[in-house]
Amino acid sequence: MKKTFKILPIFVILILFAGSIWAAVGCSLNDPDRDVKRIFSESTGYKTTFVTIKEAGGEALKKQVEEKLQDKLEPVYEGLDVPYAFYTVLKGKNKIGYIHGVNQKGEFGGMQLIVATDLNGRIVNFYYQKMSSPEAGRFMNTKFTSQFSGLTLDDFIKGNISVNDPSANSRDDFRATLRGLKKNMIIFDLLFLQKQK
Repeated sequence: MKKTFKILPIFVILILFAGSIWAAVGCSLNDPDRDVKRIFSESTGYKTTFVTIKEAGGEALKKQVEEKLQDKLEPVYEGLDVPYAFYTVLKGKNKIGYIHGVNQKGEFGGMQLIVATDLNGRIVNFYYQKMSSPEAGRFMNTKFTSQFSGLTLDDFIKGNISVNDPSANSRDDFRATLRGLKKNMIIFDLLFLQKQK
């Protein structure tokens, strides 16, 4: 009986530690070769860059992100060490766009929000790579996701977004989507896009 009590706390610690490691993983494309070509049909290749908030500016940059987001970053899922993947899409040697994603906590579990932009940071495509929700089909429908095309970070900051909740009973997932997209655009701008100019 004593052995059970000694093993149980170790087992619980290992599960919590493994959960923390899993939670701190950034959002990368499931199949970059396929996904890049699907979004940018004219592409001939891409370059992947991984950056963390810690590498790009640490606590000072985290504060900038939070100020623009008007919300605190969650310390595990959105911590300083979470790597963000930025895909620079190429046609020959020329850049033609970018793809980037973030993890966002939804009402029923994690979401992976993928955004493709032109070279100026204007959205050309948005989709959920992953979503756990009873109404996921309504959110993932292009009738909803296509409404974000043409938006910029400035639109999210100023609240110039007139998109209706596609769900019947998942208001929290709609709010989480808007937060996640705004966070995506902020992180893309501060960690990557500004350095490309």
